[in-house]
Amino acid sequence: MTENKNNNKNSRKKPENPFGMFNQNKKGDGKPPKFNAYWIYGIVAVVFIAVQFYMMNARGPVETNWSKVKSTMLASNDIERIVVVNNKKANIYLKKDRIKNYEQELNGNSPSSNTGPHFFFNIGSVESFERNLNEAQKGIVDEILPEYKDETNWAGEILWTIGPFALIILLWWWIFRRMSKGGAGGGGGGIFNVGKSQAKVFDKDQKVSTNFNDIAGLAEAKQEIEEIVEFLKTPDKYTKLGGKIPKGALLVGPPGTGKTLLAKAVAGEANVPFFSMSGSDFVEMFVGVGASRVRDLFKQAKEKSPCIIFIDEIDAIGRARGKNPNMGSNDERENTLNQLLTEMDGFDTNSGVIILAATNRADILDRALMRAGRFDRQIHVELPDLNERAEIFNVHLRPLKLDETVKVDFLAKQTPGFSGADIANVCNESALIAARKSKESVGKQDFLDAVDRIIGGLEKKNKIISQTEKKTIAFHEAGHATISWLLEHAHPLVKVTIVPRGKALGAAWYLPEERSITTKDQLLDEMCSALGGRAAEEIIFNKISSGAQNDLEKVTKQAYAMVSIFGMSEKVGNISYYDSTGQSDYSFTKPYSEKTAELIDDEVKVLIESQYKRANQILKDNSEGHTKLGNLLLEKEVIFSEDLEVIFGKRPWEKKHIISENGNGKPVEIEEEKAEDVIKPIEEKTEDNNTEK
Repeated sequence: MTENKNNNKNSRKKPENPFGMFNQNKKGDGKPPKFNAYWIYGIVAVVFIAVQFYMMNARGPVETNWSKVKSTMLASNDIERIVVVNNKKANIYLKKDRIKNYEQELNGNSPSSNTGPHFFFNIGSVESFERNLNEAQKGIVDEILPEYKDETNWAGEILWTIGPFALIILLWWWIFRRMSKGGAGGGGGGIFNVGKSQAKVFDKDQKVSTNFNDIAGLAEAKQEIEEIVEFLKTPDKYTKLGGKIPKGALLVGPPGTGKTLLAKAVAGEANVPFFSMSGSDFVEMFVGVGASRVRDLFKQAKEKSPCIIFIDEIDAIGRARGKNPNMGSNDERENTLNQLLTEMDGFDTNSGVIILAATNRADILDRALMRAGRFDRQIHVELPDLNERAEIFNVHLRPLKLDETVKVDFLAKQTPGFSGADIANVCNESALIAARKSKESVGKQDFLDAVDRIIGGLEKKNKIISQTEKKTIAFHEAGHATISWLLEHAHPLVKVTIVPRGKALGAAWYLPEERSITTKDQLLDEMCSALGGRAAEEIIFNKISSGAQNDLEKVTKQAYAMVSIFGMSEKVGNISYYDSTGQSDYSFTKPYSEKTAELIDDEVKVLIESQYKRANQILKDNSEGHTKLGNLLLEKEVIFSEDLEVIFGKRPWEKKHIISENGNGKPVEIEEEKAEDVIKPIEEKTEDNNTEK
């Protein structure tokens, strides 16, 4: 499942202009643009800077000192008068005919008029200034008497008196304005709107570009979700026979399968308001916020009905009550869930409001949430099959420049078990690999390298490995390859490599058969193949290593599942201790007695030991071919299925693949492609005792 990436649908958005005085009219409805208040701040700042610049460059008196005044100005009788301002500063006024004698000192800073003041200096104390002035004027006929004047800077006084209070008020107003808009604290809604719904509303003014044509694969889920839109568009078609419109639908499936994309398509197709919200948006640090947001969400939905509410990751608030792993330390989630249950199917009717939700953990949801009347439908969004993967590739390959060697059916067969998100990642990674190699188009090998890169990690050809370790890895992987080739139900081998990739020192790629059920023989063959590496080490080197850690872990889990879940043990019987409801996840007791636990352990050990002996026997019976394969792997480092076919011959039970149906509705079978063309790694054999893939 995927989303269309066509460039022609994704028109470029015009950049916002936060500094424009008027916001642009984006709707084009003829209304005048709205005034932007942020320009007021800009204008005030510009005026303030201009005033400061003017004051700094304005002409005024030049600073001097008493020594120069005494020795030059008083001695030459150039001073007309002296004015002492606020008992601190003395302003010197020169005679008009003497100003030209001080042009160099004034340096153009003289006022435009010749009235002055022309110079100033700080007098210190008034007594000392008067005493010094009298001493300097002894013997001078035209004695100058100082004038005293008080000046008040009203602007400064007002600024220092009212300024702090105005600053506090402005700061308070700005903080609360930001809070009310969700700019600070309050979980996105501010402390005054913390209980308001945080849902994004998509209506006719905010059209979503995704529609049902952008969704590939999953025809059944798509049909179900399309019907919900039809309920809202033409309700009479369904209600005229007495039926009721379903209240809700739950999208369930693994991650990356397109649950959220389906909801986006509903928002794009439905001509009704669409409320989108995540389950975690309901929960806040404040008590009662979640329930309040649920009430507000449904209140808005009722006002705009008919409409659709979409809650993504609903398991964040829909976990079964009483199953909280925090042991009841916080019941805020339960209060939110209770309110959600009440709103979905309570005393009040929500006519015209349809609820969609998505989760990949439906097993932990509360039973009351899952009952009919709340979520009437559960839409399972599963991993795509072969034909659906081809459809998804067709969508994601559109923006790529492809080589003529790329075939969609070939790519679909390479990727069993891949989700829509995985396929999108493969396409993107292949384009990056081709660009890294300076290619003009993306080729078939680029897709092969992309899957290797995504699944196994980046190759580490420069990693230091001793010759002994390299030989151990080679025969270990050759053991896996030999047994998987010789067993009927083991997954067919695709490629084996001893080049370090990611954290693994060696890896084997297999093509898993897409099964709906698995038999006991198939599980035993897979276990035997997984134990082939450990058996090969023991036969060739007469010692074992830690490289089989991942194999043993996988085999152990598989054996316990066979005995305690699938009922494939004769001694334990047809009993399954698996709880599919998930209600026993946090219980401290096992569903069986200690005696049964010992029996299960014994049966698991018998299963694993029998398959290990079987692997040993197969390798001993085919020791010549195993040795050739190990030496070939040491020499070439990477081998494909055709190399095994040369050594062991063609597998007699090769299966045909059903890729599509013809016009008569009958499956069309094709012979399996060469093994090197199929690269889905179902399991990675590691040579590192602390690595698991």
